[in-house]
Amino acid sequence: MNVNGKHYRTIWLKEEDKRVVQIINQLVLPHKFEILDLHRVEDVRRAIKDMYVRGAGLIGAAAAYGMYLAALEASDSAFERDLLASAQILKATRPTASNLAWAVDAMLAKLTGPSGDMEQKRVEARSLAGEIADQDAEYCRNIGLHGAEIIAGIAEKKKGETVNILTHCNAGWLAFVDYGSALSPVYTAFDRGIKVHVWVDETRPRNQGASLTAWELAQHGVSHDLIPDNAGGHLMQHGMVDMVITGADRVTRCGDAANKIGTYLKAVAAKENGVPFYVALPSSTFDFTMRDGLREIPIEERDAAEVRYVSGKTSGGIIETVQICPDATPARNWGFDVTPGRYIRALISERGVCEASERGILSLYPERAANG
Repeated sequence: MNVNGKHYRTIWLKEEDKRVVQIINQLVLPHKFEILDLHRVEDVRRAIKDMYVRGAGLIGAAAAYGMYLAALEASDSAFERDLLASAQILKATRPTASNLAWAVDAMLAKLTGPSGDMEQKRVEARSLAGEIADQDAEYCRNIGLHGAEIIAGIAEKKKGETVNILTHCNAGWLAFVDYGSALSPVYTAFDRGIKVHVWVDETRPRNQGASLTAWELAQHGVSHDLIPDNAGGHLMQHGMVDMVITGADRVTRCGDAANKIGTYLKAVAAKENGVPFYVALPSSTFDFTMRDGLREIPIEERDAAEVRYVSGKTSGGIIETVQICPDATPARNWGFDVTPGRYIRALISERGVCEASERGILSLYPERAANG
């Protein structure tokens, strides 16, 4: 991640004190760049729940570091009990993304079991949390390599003309530890000299496209335009979109993908207009225990205030929150929807590209065949 020419990750241990986790505060972007210190499990819980950090991979890494802080907080006499209690607290923050539970369970598997030296377990917790973060970044780098080949193929067919890519929500640096999923191929292609342009959905109600994806692309120098969420179909009808690529928060073993609300509508429009629709994800986002995304993936319903209010910068440079509906109007706020695998041209993971089906996924992950 490049911020004003300097490399950052989205989460790391404080240089002066390795007992403190640091994050980029995504709630104040794009108008302010701020780093926050997390000292306790409660700080991590609030950061995930209130979306100071968000995105499938970053939630997983944050949960892993949260378990490291839990190990620091746990008493020697009730280490495992305290750790399990913290795990439940972290898992309850965001139910849809599979990366969170995956990371917490990986930490628990390492830190619970036969009793041992508690200080050594705390050292192991720090090490494993770092490994989970490093793995997330490396997987996303590889997603970029595989996805860039798809973009390069489109560019070749267009004889070097600009490849127009539509994305929804934010699945870039800020949604992972580094590189991103959906945007990693874009950055890789751009860095190779391929002409790319990104249509950026606002992604209401929290506007992650407007506030995060647009900010990222500008920092990297990638051509982009912000568009209303409901403009994508129009652009596809008029041949202004060469491909759609989004991230995902959970993907079943049969290829159904849960992602930010509104993704399904883009997939349907893409299918209708013959535009290839891709989903990019690291393997930690797969849920090999699920087959039917519509029936099995839990959909988080968030606070209605996110729909009823919007924040932004005034002409005077002041950040304010305003109400956009009548006082008595209630609102509903589902955070995700599910795109059936039949609408997805292919999945892009760290291991390669495959069709969005059980057969396709298991061709890349044959060791998971028995999990269903």
